[in-house]
Amino acid sequence: MKDKKSVLKGGLAALLLASGSLSAAELLNSSYDVSRELFAALNPGFEQQWNQQHPNDKLTIKQSHAGSSKQALAILQGLKADVVTYNQVTDVQILHDRGKLIPADWQQRLPNNSSPFYSTMAFLVRKGNPKGIHTWSDLVRDDVQLVFPNPKTSGNGRYTYLAAWGAASQAEGNDQAKTRAFMTRLLKNVVVFDTGGRGATTTFVERGLGDVLISFESEVNNIRKQYGEDKYEVIVPPVDILAEFPVAWVDKNVEKNGTVQAAKDYLNYLYSPAAQQVITSFYYRAYDQKAMDVAKGQFPPTKLFRVEDQFGSWPQVMSTHFATGGELDQLLAAGRK
Repeated sequence: MKDKKSVLKGGLAALLLASGSLSAAELLNSSYDVSRELFAALNPGFEQQWNQQHPNDKLTIKQSHAGSSKQALAILQGLKADVVTYNQVTDVQILHDRGKLIPADWQQRLPNNSSPFYSTMAFLVRKGNPKGIHTWSDLVRDDVQLVFPNPKTSGNGRYTYLAAWGAASQAEGNDQAKTRAFMTRLLKNVVVFDTGGRGATTTFVERGLGDVLISFESEVNNIRKQYGEDKYEVIVPPVDILAEFPVAWVDKNVEKNGTVQAAKDYLNYLYSPAAQQVITSFYYRAYDQKAMDVAKGQFPPTKLFRVEDQFGSWPQVMSTHFATGGELDQLLAAGRK
């Protein structure tokens, strides 16, 4: 039989929990495939900030990672993620279009179209750059083999495809026939289409396939740091694409989870000077000018174009290029002939 002190302690704890004076909360961040290390560095700063401001409402952030399109589908199928931090607008937009989980104006709720940082595409080549890779036109040579994620399943892969198309179109004076011929050759040079960016990294680094890995500038720099700066080099082409990293709290989920304020504060934290410095340390380009000034040596100059300016709206891009029977499927078929 429990003594009176134990009973009193148990009753007090239950009362405190019931009143909300003593509780523990979790946030689940659904993110893209290659963001593990970034958020592992960002999350402790916010957890500390929140827990200092809310000593009776401790918070832990959990992460979920995969190709961003797969992640969005998982939420539509019932994953109760509180926030999403993706690498393509369409993978957030679908949460409204197909699930009504977020409002239509979600991009207006946070600065820079709800994108706290951005990147572009870059080439990772082996030390000494043996194939002499410097720009997109070098990737269509017969002696060059490429690795990048499947544009059907990865925002990373879609940005690579669109960056190559846009650069080729500008170089060819917007001649669509010449651009399609360029893209056919480029896609024919891909040795493996992995489902996500991390799989592509494994193929290039650990399996040793391909001459060039194409991924986000942030990813290829961090691969080089992780696997050996004496083994790889990073090339940022002179014309490239602006890759936005949109974020949103998932309204229907945070209302059910009771995490509305924590989710909003977490995403706003990503815009803070402290977070922006962490972001640049992982080779993402930040909107905070002070953070960029400190890290300016990390980022080669490049002329960035926006998806919307080159291709039209994202829904139009998805329909024209990535839908079944669209440009991507046609180009792949042409390359097999």
